[in-house]
Amino acid sequence: MNKEKLTSLLKIMIGNIFMAFAYAKWMKPNDIINGGVTSIGMILEKITSIPLLYLTNGVTVVLLVFCFIFLGKENFFKSFFSSICYMVLFSFFYSLPIEASINLPIDFSLASLFIAIGYYCCISSNASTVGMDVIALVLHKRNSKLKIALMIRYINFFVLAVGLFTYGWQSVAIGIAFSFVNSYLLNVMLEADKNSTLKKVKQKN
Repeated sequence: MNKEKLTSLLKIMIGNIFMAFAYAKWMKPNDIINGGVTSIGMILEKITSIPLLYLTNGVTVVLLVFCFIFLGKENFFKSFFSSICYMVLFSFFYSLPIEASINLPIDFSLASLFIAIGYYCCISSNASTVGMDVIALVLHKRNSKLKIALMIRYINFFVLAVGLFTYGWQSVAIGIAFSFVNSYLLNVMLEADKNSTLKKVKQKN
């Protein structure tokens, strides 16, 4: 395995550390749903009483199939690695008997940043988080004018609309605000990465 691939895998792992910690220690304790896989699991948990870990892992497997079919082998294998990292890390942080929650505004801000960093690390490494970004990446592949971060935002809004029936308007309102802030931060990171790449290409030419 060459240095570039190892760097990508390390970047994906770091991204999943940020995401898993944020979901396990800030999102779940505050019942913040944002439309991602864990949020879908939280909604289904309320409806079915099936443990959250089983639900999140099950949805992840379904999205991995989408990766393989629509995003190609390289993305699939990196996304598979990403999903393993997330499932192990989320299970670890979720089971860890420590409290990281401070208060809702601080938890909200930190979770928004951490999850945006996690998404960025994976997407910029040609992987997915095996979350709703899989659908956004498929749409972007079919139409490059569609911005990944904005597609994630709109997909999350749709999931949140479903969550209204199980979590109520307050949780959904917080989730909408979270998705907006999170996708904004992610878009800033991805655009900066895109501009940096274009600058390097121009310098080589």
